[in-house]
Amino acid sequence: MQTNFFTHSWPRVVCGALLLWVSLAVPAFAADPLRLVVILVVDQFRADYIDTYGQQWTQGLRRLIDDGARFTDAAYPYLSTVTCAGHATIATGSYPATHGMIANSWWDRETRQLVRCTFDPQTPVISYGATDVIREGESAHRLLVPTLADEMRTQLDGDVRVATFSLKERSAITLAGQRADALLWLGDDGSWLASHEVGFQPVPLLVDVLSAQPITDALGDTWVRFTDSAGYRYTDDAIGERPPADWDRTFPHPLGGTTVTDHQFIERWKTSPWSDAYLGRLGVLAVDGLTLGQRDTIDYLGIGFSALDLVGHRFGPRSHEVQDMLLQLDQTIGQLLNELDRQVGVNRYVVALSADHGVSPVPEQMEAAGLDAGRVRGRTIRERVEGALEPRFGQGTYVASVTAGGVYFKPGVYERLKVDSVALEAAIEALATSPGVARVFRHEMLVAGKVAGGDSEARAVVSSFHPVRSGDLMFTQKPYWITGNAASHGTSNLYDRRVPVILYGLGIRAGRYNEPVTPADIAPTLGRLMGITLARPDGRVLHEALGRE
Repeated sequence: MQTNFFTHSWPRVVCGALLLWVSLAVPAFAADPLRLVVILVVDQFRADYIDTYGQQWTQGLRRLIDDGARFTDAAYPYLSTVTCAGHATIATGSYPATHGMIANSWWDRETRQLVRCTFDPQTPVISYGATDVIREGESAHRLLVPTLADEMRTQLDGDVRVATFSLKERSAITLAGQRADALLWLGDDGSWLASHEVGFQPVPLLVDVLSAQPITDALGDTWVRFTDSAGYRYTDDAIGERPPADWDRTFPHPLGGTTVTDHQFIERWKTSPWSDAYLGRLGVLAVDGLTLGQRDTIDYLGIGFSALDLVGHRFGPRSHEVQDMLLQLDQTIGQLLNELDRQVGVNRYVVALSADHGVSPVPEQMEAAGLDAGRVRGRTIRERVEGALEPRFGQGTYVASVTAGGVYFKPGVYERLKVDSVALEAAIEALATSPGVARVFRHEMLVAGKVAGGDSEARAVVSSFHPVRSGDLMFTQKPYWITGNAASHGTSNLYDRRVPVILYGLGIRAGRYNEPVTPADIAPTLGRLMGITLARPDGRVLHEALGRE
């Protein structure tokens, strides 16, 4: 059948005392102590979406924009505009050079393999699906500084409770840090997963919730536009779009499927408003079942809304799908805020909304407009660099990996290059002249702080660089040159770096602020509201938006 997600009723009541509604009215409180900190990260939410699509928003996003402190000149100051780095920056108040999460994955010189940012073979994973413990583990052990939630646990009185949810493990884990009371991400097989850092047994509340409201409720449904097609800004059939298997480039988009083990159904469900709305429901049910914000301490809720990123990669920022995702996310966040009002209290929580990165336009669309655009190919870079070394070193394999904005050489190769200026310059020239590459930076120069040029692009590389984890040669990309997918991110170009930063709630002075800020300012600012000092923040406290210091 065809349906829009919001034709479904708001979550069914799950049996058990944990989910009992105490009152149908918003509680009245004698005082207004801060009791809950909420961080919402909308994956791939470009800052300009607010002006491009925001006139249609009437619920949660509109409430945050109109009644919160909106920073109109917010941008990441670094190169690593990817999910793991962005969530870690928001959660810690530090840049990748400090917190160490330089990319979603990077080449590990010790193990000589590509490692995911949260991969941890020593920490098993709990499955809320058919099996109790599955495959390789995940944790925050590669995060080099504590998160805001970690600091809340150590610096605040009382039993601080932490809950984080996302489709992606790197989002849920980095938002939480080293421990959480409830943490979930979605596995490839459709099972919800959690790290053993949460505990060695599934959380009973989550078992009940996931059993009562399985994602299979959406089997056979169809994603249709939230409103009339005349209200959508761009064409619904744009050049360069790459929809999931068996989806057309135009609406409607059937989820299909017969069982939760249907891989195509799982991918379509994730790439739709259903998944964001489900994460919003998990947040509400965690507030209720864990009594977040309803005790004599301050609790923490983090939600990484992932679907916009999956849709943006497939359809690009100028698409009906992206516009519709935001329309429906506005509804989801609105319902979440309404439940926070009811369960926690209107003046007892604070919300920060941001994104982990932006996104590029679709290169084919830029080419059609007469602009230089294309795709950077790691294989091409490898072949060019190795070819440049053959006259000096002979034929061979010299590059271990091209990833995380860098070229990683095999053991001993870069040491040879540093004492052979002719070979080094040949390798640099081959990289610098590869299609889509803008500039090249040498590892030893970055370590020594001797980066040529004090411009924003050079500073972006420095802020992303870690001497142990980053490549031997770092490079930046030309505008509108991306890697893979219809649209992507991960560059120092402004469309990847500019994101919303909005604060709302207790202690926040509403208004429009035009000062330059970064998402790294979020954690220090929330910390100030709680009297918490962060370990190694690169961000600053946004005093201008604090209403009662």
